[in-house]
Amino acid sequence: MLRLLLPTLLVGSALAKDKPNILLLFADDLGRYASAYADPANPSANDIVSTPTFDRIAKEGVLATNAFVSVPSCSPCRASLISGRHFFRNGSHSQLHSPWNGNKANDPWNGVRGFALGLQEAGYHIGWSHKMHISADRMGGKKRNYNKAGRKVNNFSQTVSQAKDIAKGKQALYDECRQNFRAFLADRKGGQPFYYSFHPTNPHRTWTQGSGKKLWGLDPDKLKEKMPPFLPDVPVVREDLADYLGEGMAFDKCCEIILEELKKSGELDNTLVVISGDHGAPGFPRGKTNLYDFGSRVLFSARWPGHIKAGQIITRPISLIDLAPTFLAAAGLPPEAGTNGQSLLPALKSGDLKKLRGWALIGRETHVNSARPFELPYSSRAIRTSNHLFIINFTPDRAPQGVPLSLDSDNPPSWEIVGKNTRVTYGDVDAGPTRTWMLQHRKDPTYKYHWDLGFGPRPALELYDLKKDPHQVNNVANEKAYAEVQKKLHADLMAELLANHDPRLNGNQFDYPPYSKKGLPK
Repeated sequence: MLRLLLPTLLVGSALAKDKPNILLLFADDLGRYASAYADPANPSANDIVSTPTFDRIAKEGVLATNAFVSVPSCSPCRASLISGRHFFRNGSHSQLHSPWNGNKANDPWNGVRGFALGLQEAGYHIGWSHKMHISADRMGGKKRNYNKAGRKVNNFSQTVSQAKDIAKGKQALYDECRQNFRAFLADRKGGQPFYYSFHPTNPHRTWTQGSGKKLWGLDPDKLKEKMPPFLPDVPVVREDLADYLGEGMAFDKCCEIILEELKKSGELDNTLVVISGDHGAPGFPRGKTNLYDFGSRVLFSARWPGHIKAGQIITRPISLIDLAPTFLAAAGLPPEAGTNGQSLLPALKSGDLKKLRGWALIGRETHVNSARPFELPYSSRAIRTSNHLFIINFTPDRAPQGVPLSLDSDNPPSWEIVGKNTRVTYGDVDAGPTRTWMLQHRKDPTYKYHWDLGFGPRPALELYDLKKDPHQVNNVANEKAYAEVQKKLHADLMAELLANHDPRLNGNQFDYPPYSKKGLPK
């Protein structure tokens, strides 16, 4: 048998030498924050951040201004990325931490191979560093995890803030990233193409308060009048956002280090490079776990000389489920059966962006399972076009960000505990200074507008006119002037959900085992 296989393997190895490398630099929770997105006509937090590496890739390739995740939650987002499927089709991997409370043989995730294994079978050397958050076997197993040089970059601000010399403290973490990538490259065979994904968690909470200014010179006061309208423009929240942006700058610098190593290898221009992330800002209301742009829109740039026309800007919505067929197409491989994503390469090679689908489907079920009674999800689906965001909240009777739990009890937790423990209250918003400040001011009439937008109940239908309302704070659903638009978006969204057998539409399956551990009481 070995004699029969050997020629086939040698042929596959020879063919693999002609294929491009693929490098995915993937931030955790970073949203759409990069200096390439700064716009003098629309003041925002992007005005104070500096991301030269991301900006370079965008300039030498393509910048997407409206890239969206399939679901704004870590595990299901990453599962949808590697499968190229809408998140709700991935069984156990459609919700955070991939729970499956039933017969594992019936888990739809079993039917997913994923693009990384497809690349490996075609002769690619594959591997990753840091966070995967899905089944490691979809990346060839734990041996493909390259972290021997260290994992301290995941606690960037915590580590560097304690260093006596800030510059040396940063350099130690850059060297860690460099050595992990070098170890990955050292394991490939001569001429073997590779797929490597870099997934640090430092933009994920927690980070050190004040680190944005201390480590990166980001003055929170420069965010005055640049905050999104649904966040209070107050010192605590501004500082929290500045600290978050600092973690994004750290990620960008680490990307620079990896690209330096790639250039040294002489293979930078034979590599499809993509920089993106897994959803929006953690610990801020309407961010992570939400279907609004602040929660679901992410940074995106890509470079591949000779294949991606440089200087392009994609304004039409794209989805990260498009990466799976794009990466396979770059390697000369067909998409995996059942893929919902669309290869971006035909449009990016030709410059004809009208070839793109032009909309993104976004949704969510359970994030933190303790956020609501009986571990029930807050179920929503949305369609995002260039001009509108339309959302269906299938469970509007439930708390969108979780219930307050013990805040108003006779023995409430201390504010220090609330600030450190996500699950103490409103579990779908990560613990941190912003959440704590808003909870402390939840009954203050001055901030009722912000509180209601972030934590209050939501109607069954939401529709936003993005030209008039880019921050999506004025719901025009059911207004007569938008009747035709709403009708079409509703029909388009439901058609896609039905065609893909969304379990939410089939007996509300996400409310019961095996999707939900406890489920609705009988």
